[in-house]
Amino acid sequence: MSAITISAIKADVGGFVGHSAIHPELAAEATRQVTLAIEHGLLVDGTVNACGDDVNLVMTHRHGVDAEPIHRFAWDTFVELTRVAKRLHLYGAGQDLLADAFSGNVRGAGPGVAEVEILERPSEPFIVFAADKTSPGAWNLPLYEMFCDPFNTAGLVIDAHMHDGFTLEVHDLIDHRRAFFSCPEDIYDLLAYIGTTGRFVIKHVFRRDNLDEPVAVTSTSRLSLIAGRYVGKDDPIMIVRCQSGLPAVGEALEPFARPHYVSGWMRGSHNGPLMPCALDDAHPSRFDGPPRVVAMGFQLADGRLVGPRDMLGDVSFDRARRQALEMADHMRRNGPFEPGRLPMEDMEYTTMPEVAERVHDRWEPVAEPATAQAPAAGALAGGAAFQAPAAGARD
Repeated sequence: MSAITISAIKADVGGFVGHSAIHPELAAEATRQVTLAIEHGLLVDGTVNACGDDVNLVMTHRHGVDAEPIHRFAWDTFVELTRVAKRLHLYGAGQDLLADAFSGNVRGAGPGVAEVEILERPSEPFIVFAADKTSPGAWNLPLYEMFCDPFNTAGLVIDAHMHDGFTLEVHDLIDHRRAFFSCPEDIYDLLAYIGTTGRFVIKHVFRRDNLDEPVAVTSTSRLSLIAGRYVGKDDPIMIVRCQSGLPAVGEALEPFARPHYVSGWMRGSHNGPLMPCALDDAHPSRFDGPPRVVAMGFQLADGRLVGPRDMLGDVSFDRARRQALEMADHMRRNGPFEPGRLPMEDMEYTTMPEVAERVHDRWEPVAEPATAQAPAAGALAGGAAFQAPAAGARD
């Protein structure tokens, strides 16, 4: 059997109204483009959906990961959608198309991409998770729980095919490097990094015995780092394969029953709960949020998509939604104060520098008292200052 590639590519090409949703004409045009691509043989199958103001294309094909024809198709589709958005005067039309023209790949050009090439199993269930009003680091905690935490994933304890654990590939979005952590033995080292969600993100998860075929993959683009200015949140997308030696569908969904705080929300400048919601409720409103996540469940059938099924719309997530709203209330009480607002170092990638420039001349030096030297900046980022204690050192 030949390999099949699953490509999930998303972009914000214009919001209706503001940053809350996509206009029906955008969905219709995207569906038309996907249908034509299937008829012309470029795609095996494809579907269109949305989370907030992001259009999500989920496609299957036999061209492999990073294939120029597939990325060109996605780019051209988003360009056509931008034309529709501009005609309708939608907000932020073409926001995620940061390049002037297609250059062979949409990675680094604005759209978010998650792709995996696999040999289809006799039954191949997978879930495409899409989030709005947040950043790629939003997936770190759920992926850790899915693939490393036995309190979430019972299969890590009772399924012999999962007992050896998984290997996670982590990317450093600032220094553009990666590292692999084999869990469970590397769990503590892994957590030292992925808790810094604005910099270190999980890109791939692999079986321990096969580092060539990911079982989970995420989009990792940070728009502000690409554009050099604030251009909206990254709104990541993720593919997670399930069952048969991998987390069960219910284990992959379970992390979203416990909402956690993520960065983004209003103007990309606030922390808020990642609220699981149904596809029909994926229209952020309150304070342009709260950040939310949807899950589209599929079965593959000879490369064709059977689905999507709305996995987080189930009533079993109603309590999580209520908890997320309570968490949102707590954060909103902070107003412009941390931790409601992001810490200053993260505000560098929002519109805050423009405000700082306005008052720059008001600041004047003051005499500083003598103090002990502070630790080197970036010590936990893996530089020379991050040293393990010597053997036998006291706790």
